[in-house]
Amino acid sequence: MAADNAYLAAYPAALPGSDLPWLQQVRSAGLQAFAEHGFPNTREEEWRYTNLAALNKTLFAPTEHQTVDAEWLKAWRLEDAWSVVLVNGRFSVDLSNLAGLPEAVTVTSLKQALLDRPAWLQDYLGQAVADSEHSLVAFNTAWFSDGVLIEVAAKQVLDQPIQILHVVTEADALAATRNLLVIGDQAEAEVIETFVGSATSYFTAAVAECFLGSNAGLTLYKVQAEADKAQHFGGTYLKQAPDSRFMHHNFAFGALLARSDIHSDLDKASECSLNGLYLGGNRQHIDNHTRINHLKPHGISREFYKGVLDQRARGVFQGRVIVSEDAQQTDSQMNNRNLLLSRDAEVDTKPQLEIYADDVKCSHGVTVGQLEEKSVFYLQSRGLDEAAARNILTFAFANEMVDKVENEGLKALLVEQVLAHFPAINL
Repeated sequence: MAADNAYLAAYPAALPGSDLPWLQQVRSAGLQAFAEHGFPNTREEEWRYTNLAALNKTLFAPTEHQTVDAEWLKAWRLEDAWSVVLVNGRFSVDLSNLAGLPEAVTVTSLKQALLDRPAWLQDYLGQAVADSEHSLVAFNTAWFSDGVLIEVAAKQVLDQPIQILHVVTEADALAATRNLLVIGDQAEAEVIETFVGSATSYFTAAVAECFLGSNAGLTLYKVQAEADKAQHFGGTYLKQAPDSRFMHHNFAFGALLARSDIHSDLDKASECSLNGLYLGGNRQHIDNHTRINHLKPHGISREFYKGVLDQRARGVFQGRVIVSEDAQQTDSQMNNRNLLLSRDAEVDTKPQLEIYADDVKCSHGVTVGQLEEKSVFYLQSRGLDEAAARNILTFAFANEMVDKVENEGLKALLVEQVLAHFPAINL
């Protein structure tokens, strides 16, 4: 616990909202929970496959530095999208572009919202996820330095997405952010979170709380392309009102160690669709943890994750669907497919169905395998060398998840990232 204690000893004296008694109480509770438990460890069931020992070797610290190479950042910006840029965990007004945003939509830094609308925020912060979820959530609650508030008024339909760019530029920096998305009744929004870094080693700890109103729709993308030695935790937690629709596309390409949580609570006739792709090489460790809580009748959920692991990479998929006693006529499907490209690659997959209702339609499936040698031989017989044949088949396996993306600019960026993992392909 020495490093845990080092974080406590270095706890910042002043953080946004320090003059708000209710927020100070929230932060103190998070700090106390972290002090009692430290970082999650492998003795905990939901962390048994993911070792966070690296966080105990370096004291990652917040920084005020906000200088960014504009040309480097340009490669990650999407056209035809409003953009919010967080540099080292802090909102950058100069780098963000919100021109033309409808009046019925609020996009601002969480730090500013704590000054302008503290009473309103009190009704939302910490309501989609509690510190008791695990101690990394508690850590985020205590340490977050800024974040983004997105509020879409009832019946407002956005005609282009909002991109949130999380950028880390300083070595050994801690970027702790808290995002809040509130989508009003019958509103529609698309949000793209992108996590990148120009530094080599740092720690991203990001939590997003999302609230969907009745008959509201939210499509949320997450692109995790952190630096090679970065540590990443990203948690997305939702409360869905009746008839709401949530679709999440999760792409994990970067970081030395990455953990992604996506948890949603569904009300009556809510829909939840989770799609994911994780690509790992070298000694990368990529963990995806999902939980869908069907709380009321007539809910629909679909979950489809794919993983490709090469060299000594390790992947983890823990998908859990809970159907409560009141959630009759639930329709749920879960599928996890994995491709191992080397003998040293490993995947631990644990799909779970917990059903407490008797009138439901639920299923899950898992596959772990290698490329079919017959398919490789077929492509070789058409003039390709073995490496190109294997890469083309692997790309086809992964690209199924990219094809589910409707935003053309984002799809092009994702194809570039996938191709970077299979350089022998010449498309």
